[in-house]
Amino acid sequence: MELASIQGWQKNPQLVLEFYNDRRRKLNEVEPNPAHVALAELEKRVLVTIVTQNVDDLHERAGSQTVLHLHGELRKVRSTKDPKLVLNWTKDLHLGDLCPLGSQLRPHIVWFGEEVPMIGTAAGIVSTATDLMIIGTSMQVYPAASLVQFVAPEIPVYYIDPHPAVSAEFEDLVQFTLYAEKASIGVPKAIERILS
Repeated sequence: MELASIQGWQKNPQLVLEFYNDRRRKLNEVEPNPAHVALAELEKRVLVTIVTQNVDDLHERAGSQTVLHLHGELRKVRSTKDPKLVLNWTKDLHLGDLCPLGSQLRPHIVWFGEEVPMIGTAAGIVSTATDLMIIGTSMQVYPAASLVQFVAPEIPVYYIDPHPAVSAEFEDLVQFTLYAEKASIGVPKAIERILS
């Protein structure tokens, strides 16, 4: 709550900026994994839309073209005056860095206690899916975990996570195939099944 909430930002913006600056710098040190690459390759064959809770740009760097970031993006900042005013940002962000409207810039991250503006768009995507992969999530973070409720009952769902959290509610909603594995192993297996 000190680092990822609007209250934390209001209480100590310098601490919050340092935290996200560090995350942004570390993002330069990582590369897409085989799951990111496999999804980008799948997109060359069929229509794929990625809805992610992650704030990194690894899907894009792997080559995915259609990525919806539910919780924002580390390499972007936004105005504290107008949340729709979003800028690309690769360097450190400091107090005193202002948007064109003259207000402080903040990380383009959806913090605890804030609405998830893209959740409706994501629900629409899930509701029209012909296959759904749920990858690397505990299914405990809402509202993202509720997206599975929008998939049609006959649609195959592939749940890929080394420690899947399969609740009775989840089992009642969909017919799913479980891959209790890391994404880099489970995603290629699910893709093979989807394409076969």
